[in-house]
Amino acid sequence: MFQPRIPVNPLPTGIVTPLVQPTVTADIAPHQMAAPVVCNHHAPAPAPSSAVRLTPTGLAVAVASGAGAVLVVGAVLVSMLLAVAVSAASVAVCAVVLRSLLNGQHRRR
Repeated sequence: MFQPRIPVNPLPTGIVTPLVQPTVTADIAPHQMAAPVVCNHHAPAPAPSSAVRLTPTGLAVAVASGAGAVLVVGAVLVSMLLAVAVSAASVAVCAVVLRSLLNGQHRRR
């Protein structure tokens, strides 16, 4: 009952390496690639550029969408701040009213 039990897994769970490693023989020649065929009547493909190029319209759209996103996020944050401020003010008013009611009861006695 107190002996540890080691689970037996019938299937391998990791990378299985073969017991016999293949050896390279000297009589096998490496494969030689043929030279690429150059076509003279087609224009060469343009080299890929790492810079992103925007047209003036694309740039205007990107600026407008960025400004819109900033305005939306700003409006959401301002509305959340206003909600917190209104809640804090209402709790403060309730505290003042309760305090005045409790103080009024103590003075009458």
